[in-house]
Amino acid sequence: MAETVAARLDGKIISKQVRGELAATVAEFKKAHPAFAPKLVAIQVGARSDSSLYVRQKAKACSETGIEFDHIQLPEDIQQAELDARMDQINNDPSVHGIIVQLPVPDHLSTRHIVHAIRPEKDVDGFHAENIGHLSKRATEPFFQSCTPRGCIELLTRNKIQIAGKDAVVVGRSDIVGSPMAMMLTNLDATVTLCHRSTSDIAAKVRQADILVVAVGVAGFVKADWVKPGAVVVDVGMNYQEDPTKKAGYRWVGDVEEAAAARASYMTPVPGGVGPMTVAMLLSNVVAGAMRHFEASSSIAIVPNPLRLQEPVPSDIAIASAQKPKPIAQLAAELNLPTAEFEPYGRYAAKVTLDALDRLKGCGDGHYVVVTGISPTPLGEGKSTVTIGLTQALYAHLKRPAFACVRQPSQGPTFGIKGGAAGGGYSQVTPMTVMNLHLTGDIHAITA
Repeated sequence: MAETVAARLDGKIISKQVRGELAATVAEFKKAHPAFAPKLVAIQVGARSDSSLYVRQKAKACSETGIEFDHIQLPEDIQQAELDARMDQINNDPSVHGIIVQLPVPDHLSTRHIVHAIRPEKDVDGFHAENIGHLSKRATEPFFQSCTPRGCIELLTRNKIQIAGKDAVVVGRSDIVGSPMAMMLTNLDATVTLCHRSTSDIAAKVRQADILVVAVGVAGFVKADWVKPGAVVVDVGMNYQEDPTKKAGYRWVGDVEEAAAARASYMTPVPGGVGPMTVAMLLSNVVAGAMRHFEASSSIAIVPNPLRLQEPVPSDIAIASAQKPKPIAQLAAELNLPTAEFEPYGRYAAKVTLDALDRLKGCGDGHYVVVTGISPTPLGEGKSTVTIGLTQALYAHLKRPAFACVRQPSQGPTFGIKGGAAGGGYSQVTPMTVMNLHLTGDIHAITA
């Protein structure tokens, strides 16, 4: 009987297809939205040669796909507090859509702390506990899936290998590959067994696998005769092994014995299998994150506070006192205003930086309505009341996002001499006393 050899699950070919598709997607999206610019930041602590090589590979891949790449190299002796401050700055930069930290980091730094310092919506490696946690729940979706296991799934689906209903065995339970791999296969309706090096009678369990994924980091850990005839084998391992027959004096081998190719129907080569797919999925996550951020930034979903009208209409101060203002951080979130673009002054007021103009310059212009001089009514409705009332009506009745731009009140209203710039009645800015007396303190500073 002729010996069969497993078909290659070639990561180089599939990753090239994925990169081409991503480049086309980015180019097409930029045609409609010229300001769209996906950006990945790689943070490297120290100057390890292998880490520098991996960063250069990612930079090259980003360049080919139309993704901006920023390599931030920090000194090896940087302290945790300094690194945290830099991470916070990058987290709050709205132009950055993905952040990766090149591992390993020096021993005096906490890898776990660093991984969880990245905001989940920018964690394109998919390592954050929040992303991993959402992956394990059927009712929610993570911002990003871990790149290596996602690359394994992509290899299977692009080769039209059925996953639903199959018995899958994952050998290795790391947070980066094994555990998320088992979750992803389960979510695709496979029946999954998660094994590790201490699993009893592991050979018997592996022999039941229609789909076998191995990621233990031990050369040849899974023996060829453990593999079920016709099984699909995804070998994530990449192990250095001395080989005097090679020009370099070594070669890379996987976690599964090479002879398993005679029993499997499909098998990944080592190298050239899962590795290229990991980088391709990283790029895919960056583009997905950038598109999600762009679309969110272009939409506003304000949740108005409830308003209970009374007859007769109470005084301005009574109305203002009865209305609890919305915390400014909550309002900023509803406006998709990044933390770096506003500076809170207390709980209910903030200054917005001019950086917002640069971020929104490609989103198109709105309409500018000027309320000019008005002769006040006997009840005092003037420019401010009309401006604020019109702004309320535009959103409440037409669902058009609208912002009122009014001046800092003079001290006249404080003494009841004239109407204030805070408006009046149910068309006023709250908290009224803060608006009239202090706001951000700029008038006090100018006076001084």
